[in-house]
Amino acid sequence: MNERIFTQIMDIRDSGRVNMFDIPAVQRMAFKMEFYELICFIEENRAAYVRFILTGEE
Repeated sequence: MNERIFTQIMDIRDSGRVNMFDIPAVQRMAFKMEFYELICFIEENRAAYVRFILTGEE
């Protein structure tokens, strides 16, 4: 996970609009916010995304 992905996750989390464990909702929000890198990251590294949400571990 790079700094850009980290920032995009934090932006969505800070918006408070979606549950971060609702992955389809996170991807929809990412699309609306034009965070295409995050959408690809979640598709390719779902386990890493979930681990980050649970533990904060990059």
